[in-house]
Amino acid sequence: VQLAESGGSFVRPGDSLRLSCVVSGLPFSWTDVGWFRQAPGKEREFVAARAKYGQHVNGAESVVGRITAFREDAKNLIYLQMTTLKPEDTAVYYCVVYHNYTADFGDTRNIAYWGRGTQVTVST
Repeated sequence: VQLAESGGSFVRPGDSLRLSCVVSGLPFSWTDVGWFRQAPGKEREFVAARAKYGQHVNGAESVVGRITAFREDAKNLIYLQMTTLKPEDTAVYYCVVYHNYTADFGDTRNIAYWGRGTQVTVST
């Protein structure tokens, strides 16, 4: 199983950015997928997830309404659409694949696979 993120960049506050992650080596359409992030000196934080039946799962309260996960099963892709970015969104963003029958998408013990991460920096 491989997860490969792309799209990380340096952006200004208020900008939008879309991250992508291609997943290979498993039946993607039957898999729950999501995104975490880790800022310097902080623990990894659950951002958002998109369950295998399409349900969106919100993560950190600070991103609700600004950051949304999408999936495109035909291409084995998961996206993270981010708008109105803030300096506190600066982090390495990781896409993840969950174990089957995950109930708590924010619990890292439920994650089967991690991507290597992509850096997002929001600054003036």
